[in-house]
Amino acid sequence: MEAEKAWFKDWFNSPYYHLLYSNRDEKEAAAFIDKLLAYLRPATDAEMLDVACGKGRHAKYLADKGYYVTGIDLSTESINIAKKLENDHLSFFQHDMRLPFRVNYFDVVFNFFTSFGYFDTQRDNDNALRTLTNALKPGGKLVLDYLNSNYVAAHLVKAEVKEKEQVVFDIHRELHNNKFLKEISILDKEKMRRLRYTESVNAFTKADFEEMFARHGMEITEIFGDYHFNSYDDQQSPRLIIIATKTKPC
Repeated sequence: MEAEKAWFKDWFNSPYYHLLYSNRDEKEAAAFIDKLLAYLRPATDAEMLDVACGKGRHAKYLADKGYYVTGIDLSTESINIAKKLENDHLSFFQHDMRLPFRVNYFDVVFNFFTSFGYFDTQRDNDNALRTLTNALKPGGKLVLDYLNSNYVAAHLVKAEVKEKEQVVFDIHRELHNNKFLKEISILDKEKMRRLRYTESVNAFTKADFEEMFARHGMEITEIFGDYHFNSYDDQQSPRLIIIATKTKPC
């Protein structure tokens, strides 16, 4: 058995990560982004930042609508793929979201599909949120799409096995020390290889985000509970989608 990897650095660069999550619903994602744009009503030439952009599909979707979009992601592999999409409206950079990026520059910052809360310390999570908020112009909008911890804890599937393209994923989940842990044991039957990764996401609540946003000069203006913009319910909503406005300059 190979040594367990540092998950958010190695796992997102792994081809097994992209294989495991290859069934993500892109039509649902596009519909969600369309609803966000209708709600936010950004200017036609708005500058947008997609933080933790992955391979850049959602950033490209925004750029194709005429906005000026920048995507950043820690994964070198993902950014190398995303860079093939670059054009006059679209650019990508390999960047750690805990470090500053273009202060007071963007009209809208997006953080889609639980791409926050990965870090072990509150200081690192605060640094990541500071990057998102400081990147905004005063009056700019932040959209942070997170899981609803109460809902996920109540519906946690503790164990399952998936097989895709001769790769077996043995998955175990638990809530431990206020973190959702997903241990993924991988058997690649073609390459006769075994690997193990553990995802770790903080079980942040609405109250946690309210406190963090207030510290960073952000006013929460709306919270939705799913990708159809239904009202947020602490127990029943699968998502915690926060829309906030930057009220203080950096």
